[in-house]
Amino acid sequence: MKYLAALLLALPTFAFAQCGPDAPCKIDGGSYHMIDGGEGTEGAPVLVFFHGHNATGQMIFRGGIKSDFADAGYVVIAPNGQQIPGRQTRFWPGRDGSVRDDIAFTLDVIEDAKTKASIDADRIYVAGFSAGGSMAWLMACKAAEQFAGFTSISGALREPNDTTNCPTTPVRFLQIHGFADNQVPFEGRAIRDWHQGSLWDSLALARASNQCRTHPDTIDVGDRFRCRDWNASCSDGAIKFCEHDGAHGMPRGWTTLARDWFEGS
Repeated sequence: MKYLAALLLALPTFAFAQCGPDAPCKIDGGSYHMIDGGEGTEGAPVLVFFHGHNATGQMIFRGGIKSDFADAGYVVIAPNGQQIPGRQTRFWPGRDGSVRDDIAFTLDVIEDAKTKASIDADRIYVAGFSAGGSMAWLMACKAAEQFAGFTSISGALREPNDTTNCPTTPVRFLQIHGFADNQVPFEGRAIRDWHQGSLWDSLALARASNQCRTHPDTIDVGDRFRCRDWNASCSDGAIKFCEHDGAHGMPRGWTTLARDWFEGS
């Protein structure tokens, strides 16, 4: 026994790989990946990012998420969706009747991450792409009070979902969508017994929760994004819808746009 203990102590530290961007952090109900970009700081901001369909949380730690969030001092958390049968990849149902309560699971992920990194509970932001963008809407619909801001790229609130008191509190929500997106079009599309949801309906729910007027307060036409902003007319919260010319994907510059939105600029 003493020999075994000595042997274990002699092993290099990499033999006990901790969870992170490559190795999953496991909790009851599933797993997640994370990178502590705020390591060494007290109370870092957090980006919770939901991956798209047929992907995993491990796949998101590159490009702008790394440079504009992790390298900028954010703790980046990427929950893994429910596993697709027969595959290693994952999916987010994003609607009522799911086998796993993904809202409760995500909140459990954040609580577990708090034991591994110093997190500012007042600066936890949510973003996601495609099905992950629909998850960002679902979190705003059901648990808005837990988060400081949201960004959805190419996703809307799916149907069926109970939209009573949805979102649960006024929200700061940025929607980014491609004009040529026919995978998740603005109007959504029916798939078997569910619907991807209408972007217009999702924005209307957020405007109602924020008590904003129907038409935008400002419209900005830029080189890359055309944005409609509801802010001045709202009693609380804010909404921004930015359209680009591309199809279904994460457009260049979305991370800068999202971080500026989260940080209030």
